[in-house]
Amino acid sequence: FFQKTLNAVQSWFTLFGWSKGQNPISIPYSLRSDVCIVQLTVAQEKNFKRRVDKDKSLYEMLLNLNGQSILGIAASQSLSTDPVERMFQLHWQHSELLSFLKRKGAHLPHIMPEFLLAPEDYELWSEVNTGLRRASMRSSGKLSGRRTFVLENRTFETMSKRAWTDVLLQMYKVFVLPRVSSRMVPDPSSSESLQNMPGIKSEPLCSNVYSRYERTILIWLNKNYEKNRKIVWKDSERGGIPPMRWIVNFDQDLLDGLVLAAQMAGYCPYLIPTHFIKMYTNPRTHEQFLHNALIFVKALHTINMDLDIKV
Repeated sequence: FFQKTLNAVQSWFTLFGWSKGQNPISIPYSLRSDVCIVQLTVAQEKNFKRRVDKDKSLYEMLLNLNGQSILGIAASQSLSTDPVERMFQLHWQHSELLSFLKRKGAHLPHIMPEFLLAPEDYELWSEVNTGLRRASMRSSGKLSGRRTFVLENRTFETMSKRAWTDVLLQMYKVFVLPRVSSRMVPDPSSSESLQNMPGIKSEPLCSNVYSRYERTILIWLNKNYEKNRKIVWKDSERGGIPPMRWIVNFDQDLLDGLVLAAQMAGYCPYLIPTHFIKMYTNPRTHEQFLHNALIFVKALHTINMDLDIKV
């Protein structure tokens, strides 16, 4: 489940996280390097600067999604060549990132800044906080007063992957979902059938599963499906017009492809005779579900929506 979530997050941020086209990311590896890890081979230079013209940093993505940067952190950073100083600088950056996201409404109490470090920096952090380097750090004032626990290498990699996935999910929650507007929902009074449909409340405290923005999208799915099902499949020879349904989640209720096809048909009606009319409107077997999914993905390709969604 977590791997599927990671893959979905990775795909979305690769496609839509950046201001100038796609930029492939790999969780957590490219994100840990994107915060400008210094190249220690450049020993003669005091600071190593990222190649701004080629490399893209996490903070560029943050600026693109949010419209503002974190105070004191630029999209292009230079880091000390001293490994311990570099580790402290990165740890501070991650602390500021987490604090910034929490102020925006992100829920990240389980993520510590050290979980976002690269393995070599986490190893340094562990040495500093477990006493191996404590004596030299005591006078610097950089050690935190809180109790620490150190993860084994394999456990750290798992935790780091999970931490970066959760950070990106929360970035999506606080920066992308709020763009959803209630103005996108059709007027219920415009159709008699919509008036008879059970409602979904969009008030903040009506669900402990979905945010009000996600519930607005569910309302949009319901209204568009009810509005379009009789239009899209009026001439269907594979089950006729599908029945009315109440769409209350983003997984089970979308499995047969009909709800998604109804949304797309509302904007691209020319896909109805070439694609959607061929769908099973009452699928019961795995083969029929697969058939519908194939048609929907082909429709995405037809309009050049290259979302890399697998059937």
